[in-house]
Amino acid sequence: MKGMKYIIVGAVAGGASTAARLRRMDEQSQIIMFEKGEFISYANCGLPYYIGEVIRDRNALFVQTAANFRKRFNIDVRVKSEVTGIDRERKTVTVHNHLTGETYKESYDKLVLSPGADPVRPPLPGIDLEGIFTLRNVPDTDRIKEYARQHLGGHAVVVGAGFIGLEMAENLHHLGLDVTIVEMSGQILAPVDKPIAAIVQQHIRTKGVDLRLHTSVTRFERRNERLEVHLSTDELISADLVILSIGVRPDTRLAVQAGLQLGKAKGIFVNEYLQTSDPDIYAVGDAIEFANPITSQSMNTFLAGPANKQGRICANNIVNGNSDQYHGAINTAIVKVFDMTVATAGTAAKHLKAAGIPHVVSTTHSGSHASYYPGAQQMHIQIAFSPVDGTLLSAQIAGYDGVDKRIEMFSSVIGRKSDVFELTEIEHAYAPPFSSAKDPVNIAGFVAENILKEKMSPFYAEEIERLPADALLIDVRSEKEYFAGSIPNAVNIPVDNLRGLLHTLPTNRPLYVFCQVGQRGYLAQVILNQHGFTNVKNLSGGYYTWHACEAECRREAVMA
Repeated sequence: MKGMKYIIVGAVAGGASTAARLRRMDEQSQIIMFEKGEFISYANCGLPYYIGEVIRDRNALFVQTAANFRKRFNIDVRVKSEVTGIDRERKTVTVHNHLTGETYKESYDKLVLSPGADPVRPPLPGIDLEGIFTLRNVPDTDRIKEYARQHLGGHAVVVGAGFIGLEMAENLHHLGLDVTIVEMSGQILAPVDKPIAAIVQQHIRTKGVDLRLHTSVTRFERRNERLEVHLSTDELISADLVILSIGVRPDTRLAVQAGLQLGKAKGIFVNEYLQTSDPDIYAVGDAIEFANPITSQSMNTFLAGPANKQGRICANNIVNGNSDQYHGAINTAIVKVFDMTVATAGTAAKHLKAAGIPHVVSTTHSGSHASYYPGAQQMHIQIAFSPVDGTLLSAQIAGYDGVDKRIEMFSSVIGRKSDVFELTEIEHAYAPPFSSAKDPVNIAGFVAENILKEKMSPFYAEEIERLPADALLIDVRSEKEYFAGSIPNAVNIPVDNLRGLLHTLPTNRPLYVFCQVGQRGYLAQVILNQHGFTNVKNLSGGYYTWHACEAECRREAVMA
């Protein structure tokens, strides 16, 4: 559809991507891109690292300036220009120029909405006091950075332990501020399951960060030039700086004004071509919702990667007439948490459970590369898969080097709706500094295959407290490991001694075995099964996973 007039509302991520692709496909059409802020096409995900001075050059945040975008793509970029209304019948938008105060109308043939999302600011008493910030754009970043510089050596409170909250906590800590994280739920990072979160929570605390779970803010006050943060626990934290990272919600104000359909997740409804309920209006980015490929439930995706891909697909469909389908996002994401890296893809087990989707969970711990090459560190992997055909539904990793490439292997398998059997065959690039002959992804696949083929029967850390009354819990680690700490009521029979002691074990009682990470437990289960013991289970993730979860449970009990 060349020789047309395209208007794009929003010039970050999805909007800028749509505009650039439109021009590459259509040199003749007129393209106008409106941005209510001052900046376009900036690296939103890099903002916390600029605040923390990991990124020192502010200009490095800008992928394109408005002037460069105009010159390179011949696109009419209008910053500080807010679209305040849409007249679908006349096919016009109303624009307010914040620089001149002028309000005017602009016609369109096709309109693309990419308004993004707004940070959540609950109506708490004192929330508008000086020193309380949200982080969403470059001006926010500048204000936070300057304020933090004025309070170096002070105390910062980060409200919310999602991706941005943790990145802000790390970067404020890096600047030299003491940091407290306040999180309403019982864990950090809502997209991951509790066992993975527990490992990362312990890591955060080793950095001297005060992490408070099951805690919310009730009000803010200012006293003696400092902020008082009042908590649901009746405690009070004196702070110099507060970052609100409670979450974001789709900016649907224009869509609602125009009478466009919203979905169940309160985002702008779009079809598989990214068309709204008006065929001449498309939408991309944080403001839209789409069916999750795994659960089929409507969801928002607040990630830059999907937004940029949507922009490309949207432009293709505008020019070529709905030629490309968007298939949704499985929410592959990664975050640096001090020295650790945490990554996720697919739908967490807790969300699969809530959606009523049958699944099996398996946890493995593997070295980031060959153990004999210096610097190998544990990589903690949890996957969930269908008990029927092994379809991979999610993967979560907490580790150090190499987490990024492993989550992308998992993401590819999940996105193609493939299965855990493929994991066993993935051909990876192997050399001792980078992996092992059996990569951690392969290991995760081997264990899942054993479960599906009933060569291993798992049980889980949360089941320890409710084992059958006649169950025998066996620690198959070495005596040294056992005496250094074990699960209560466990007896110690090292796996290397197990065959010689089979005659001492009851054949009429369920046996629950465990080791440090699961491998020796599996060997013990195989030995027991092949010697006539029919009711044997192995602890998924081993003592390591149980200990991390138990430590967090004990902390919660003390806090309660």
